[in-house]
Amino acid sequence: MRRPTPAPHTGPVSDWVLHVDLDQFIAAVEVARRPELRGRPVIVGGKGDPAERAVVATASYEAREFGVDSGMPLRLAVKRCPDAVLLPVDAPAYQEVSDRVMARLREFPAVVEVLGWDEAFLGATADDPEALAAEIRRGIEEETGLSSSVGIGDNKLRAKLATGFAKPAGIYRLTQENWWDVMAERPTDALWGIGRKTAKKLAEAGYSTILDLAAADPDALAARFGPKLGPWYRLLAGGIGDAEVSATPYVARSRSRETTFQQDLTDPEAIARETATLAERVAQDVADEGRPAARVAVKVRFAPFLTHTHSVTLPAPSSDPAVLSAAAQDLLGRFTFGKPVRLLGVRAEFPRA
Repeated sequence: MRRPTPAPHTGPVSDWVLHVDLDQFIAAVEVARRPELRGRPVIVGGKGDPAERAVVATASYEAREFGVDSGMPLRLAVKRCPDAVLLPVDAPAYQEVSDRVMARLREFPAVVEVLGWDEAFLGATADDPEALAAEIRRGIEEETGLSSSVGIGDNKLRAKLATGFAKPAGIYRLTQENWWDVMAERPTDALWGIGRKTAKKLAEAGYSTILDLAAADPDALAARFGPKLGPWYRLLAGGIGDAEVSATPYVARSRSRETTFQQDLTDPEAIARETATLAERVAQDVADEGRPAARVAVKVRFAPFLTHTHSVTLPAPSSDPAVLSAAAQDLLGRFTFGKPVRLLGVRAEFPRA
């Protein structure tokens, strides 16, 4: 197969995007607070009680060696790693440490774009980006004692992917120069933005590797996956992405609430009541945000662990609790309730800027 034309460089050679990711962040914060846990398998999730229904928020590397992953039910995590230390989620503690990390990052000669508690993009001009990355890693460790990994790229996509090769506690550069050598033969779900389900569909269409996808006919991709997604997948495969790092403060794209029930729900009226309660809480969050919602989504997780989501665009952006609640109730009608319900969630999405 002919190798695609290299993706164009996204900026001057001295301009870099760095992706900073704190290693096993939540678990690392807990270990920093409890040094006696260092080297032991640590699992953080819910209230830290496997008897209650909850999922893993994060697991230390020691726990991951037993196959424990984020999003896994705590009960299953404990079966896989019975000697793990279980801890409850402490969001305020993680936010406090995250704030300290981001403040330290802003001391460097770079534009900082916060992505979440544990990661950020930095836009910088440097003759030696690896040296800058090493300084950043040292700065974070001095400030918090936490380990981090840094991906270096000529755009956000490549920098984000580079971090995966840097982990744990390393630095890696992925640019146009080495893109094909590193990425060409990898499966398409190695790309940021393509998950397992999409990768399976791409493979069924004949695009098993990133090189296959990059060399695909854009018209054929558009016909099969849509006029926007199809060509976008091809751009991802070529390593093409946004290189602009913005210091604009992070603004939430949505507000959501969900409940995991300790006993499955089977009564339709009970399901409707719980959905209404969640919608009311989300409506209050939307009001507190001071921005109207444009879409509403409802998530239902059926026993044992099958999750479905339906969403709808509102006729007009709204903060009215009655409007959001009515939309959530209408969405319930799209589900087929043939199995018990273990989790319900309601999400309100804000208009995109």
